[in-house]
Amino acid sequence: MILSGIFMNRPFNLKYLSLMAALALIAAFNCSCQKDDLPNNGEPVINFIRVTDPEDADSLLTGAGQGDLIAIVGENLQGAKEIWFNDQRTSLTPTYITSTTILVSVPTQIPDEITNKMRIVFSNGKILEHNFEVKISEPLISAMLSEYVPAGGVATIRGDFFYQPLTVTFAGGKQGTLVNVKDQEIQVTVPEGAQPGPVTIKTKFGETKSDLWFRDNRNIFLSSDPFTGWWNAAFVVSKPGAGDPPSINGNYIRVKKAIGGWQWTEVAGGPPDAMGTISQNIPDSAILKPANYFLKFEVNTMKPYNNNVLKITAGLASGFNDSQYTWLPPYDTKGQWQTVVIPFDEIAASYESAGSKLAVSAKGYYTRLLFHGGGDLDCDMAFDNFRIVPKGGK
Repeated sequence: MILSGIFMNRPFNLKYLSLMAALALIAAFNCSCQKDDLPNNGEPVINFIRVTDPEDADSLLTGAGQGDLIAIVGENLQGAKEIWFNDQRTSLTPTYITSTTILVSVPTQIPDEITNKMRIVFSNGKILEHNFEVKISEPLISAMLSEYVPAGGVATIRGDFFYQPLTVTFAGGKQGTLVNVKDQEIQVTVPEGAQPGPVTIKTKFGETKSDLWFRDNRNIFLSSDPFTGWWNAAFVVSKPGAGDPPSINGNYIRVKKAIGGWQWTEVAGGPPDAMGTISQNIPDSAILKPANYFLKFEVNTMKPYNNNVLKITAGLASGFNDSQYTWLPPYDTKGQWQTVVIPFDEIAASYESAGSKLAVSAKGYYTRLLFHGGGDLDCDMAFDNFRIVPKGGK
């Protein structure tokens, strides 16, 4: 009776309710049609994975390295809220997610459990899995703090992907004892019997032999073992005493004196006939293709190198050049031996700009260490093992 009265008093309500019911039916029908019209009935799917470089867009991937940016291509991917590689979750950027593509970087962290699966979690709770291998990087060896360390001393190796457990093996097959391991640095005690040569680091993800040589004895053109040349035999230390830097490879040079600004202080070197056969140790290939070589030497600053200039002559066939390569301050090893690495092509270019182009000489090469620059230097620096060695380790 009450409902009847309402409809009798408001006859338009029946039409209104009928309209609402029709609209609801149409909406449901449209939703159904829209879902049916979606690819794969609206279910997410991965068609393939590729690199992001447009020039290599046809390069499809079944795996990628740590940190690589990849493109996941498929259908109905817009609801992705999490992506996991093995058991490591990567970060997602909403603007890099569309219905057909997701741009994402492979995690750099190593997994605890390797499943070789990629898992996408969607906002509606659905999960999509896809076979995908994360290629864990083998060790990368880029440098040593000092390439000369005595047995029992601690060597510092720098690089990346130093995942434990790992071993460090020196030339001669002797393993070092690990002191400390970080992501980009290893400290290891040098074993008795370690020989000059590459260092090998091995993890469960691979093995790498260094390009650099530990105790590199190749192509040394200035070492003072024994002293040769024109200048300053008094700088050579043969028997280190209290307060001297320790010996790392026989004799070394120590300059301990006040050097005034623009004072001409020749430390070591001479022409080929004064230096002897050691002046012939620079290989012809370094003179012809200096970009393939480094100049290396060890230095120990008992006081900071914070003023003046050290000029280096190495590889000149026809005399000295007073505008030779300048090794500039500041540099401070705080009383420890460290290896200095300088691209030899930079040195060659500095000579050429001053009018002295490198040329092969069977008689050997001129050598000089010269302090000559602006600013007073309270100098206490030691040097050893000046050498020109290949970048590739051969």
